[in-house]
Amino acid sequence: MEVIKLKARPAYPGKAAGEAIVCPHSIQGWAGVSDETGIIIEVGHPEQGKCIKGKILVMPYGKGSTGWSGHFHSAAVAGFSPAGWVFSNIDSRCGVATAALEVPAVADFKDVDVFSVIKTGDWVEIDGDTGEVIITKK
Repeated sequence: MEVIKLKARPAYPGKAAGEAIVCPHSIQGWAGVSDETGIIIEVGHPEQGKCIKGKILVMPYGKGSTGWSGHFHSAAVAGFSPAGWVFSNIDSRCGVATAALEVPAVADFKDVDVFSVIKTGDWVEIDGDTGEVIITKK
């Protein structure tokens, strides 16, 4: 079992752990994640059909309109919140979603392409207070 440690910028406090869902091209808000089931419904998305509940979402930034965060919030209200977020380049949509869901987040990695390190299915632990990320390869 391989364990990799990375360092990012803390983006929202707390600790979280879960299986990663890696989305190098993000997920749409509207028509991307179901508000009622937490399932990725974006047609043609590589992770289409997977539920975000309890997962660590690894993505570069928000995708779509300014309402992006609202769709993740609606899914969370329905009981389908991710455990945490890993953003390679956090933007305002991601910041709002992170704060609205109140789940730990890390962002803005230096000299590391998180998409080449973290793969869907890896176990990821994040510390939103220190920016530490621990990946256990599946």
